[in-house]
Amino acid sequence: MDRRRFLTVSQAAELLGVSAMTIYRAIDAGEFPAIRTRGRISILAKAIDLMEEAALVQNALVDSAQYVAQPLEAGCAEVPDPFGRRGISAS
Repeated sequence: MDRRRFLTVSQAAELLGVSAMTIYRAIDAGEFPAIRTRGRISILAKAIDLMEEAALVQNALVDSAQYVAQPLEAGCAEVPDPFGRRGISAS
């Protein structure tokens, strides 16, 4: 069975063992990566996978706020990489 690329807030909350309200508050505070489409919020399953992988590789606490994309500065063609590696091209 194919894994979903996007999760609802409730699905992400269940997966992480927190309440949906905790996820909504983190999104509103800019501390959790999400996509809003016409008022509907979707969570990228890959973002959760990356956070999980980082916690395992680093054997340390990972803060979801590190994974929130920063706005691109004028003339900047790279997206910051949460792992501290060279940025990912946005073009």
